[in-house]
Amino acid sequence: MITINIKVFDTKEQIAKEAAQMIATQIKSKPDSVLGLATGASPILTYEALIEMYKQNELSFKDVTTFNLDEYCNIPKNDKNSYYTFMHETLFNHIDIKEENVNFHDGNAADTEAECARYDALVEEKGGVDLQILGIGNNAHIAFNEPSDEFSKGSYKTKLTDSTIEANKIYFTESEMPQYALTMGVENICKAKSIILLAMGEKKAKAIKNMIKGEITPSVPASILQSHSDVTVLLDKEAASLL
Repeated sequence: MITINIKVFDTKEQIAKEAAQMIATQIKSKPDSVLGLATGASPILTYEALIEMYKQNELSFKDVTTFNLDEYCNIPKNDKNSYYTFMHETLFNHIDIKEENVNFHDGNAADTEAECARYDALVEEKGGVDLQILGIGNNAHIAFNEPSDEFSKGSYKTKLTDSTIEANKIYFTESEMPQYALTMGVENICKAKSIILLAMGEKKAKAIKNMIKGEITPSVPASILQSHSDVTVLLDKEAASLL
């Protein structure tokens, strides 16, 4: 039976340090690593820790390729709330990664099916994701894979649920939050060789419990991680409180 590796920490800073160290170990062992990256609040401190490692000449990203999990539809690429902007402001502008090695879905593509096929093919062309960073939603979504009747496969266009819109609309103070996004599918995410999932706070406790202790079901999208052979979950005590 596959067992998820669970680590519980006292602070968010400790989680970030551990995650950054795991990412650094991956890059040092394979300088041309392919990283899958997440947005949202959970990985911000981890990205800050990686920037610090780069500034201290402990780490280089010059041969690293990245793929982001998702992108909103129908907002400009350079909008302050796009994930393209988020990743550049939070990480890419502060390290030596090459812009041509940074990959996002085009949320403004006229043909979203073709765009999703292009994105998935590019991941395959690069040899797949070596290490995937994930957060988890309050309803146990990963990327923008919401609770559903079946597990998604490749990238696709998805309508965001009311709970996800409610959680994210705090960032859209000057414009209406998008209702749709392009996202990597759950089965594609699970093709990553290794996965790190970060979760902090009491609001994530139920999702973490259902992900780890419940049955594998598309109504709890993150539960599919139980079937992956190399998953590490980094939690604070609040997020781990129901385990």
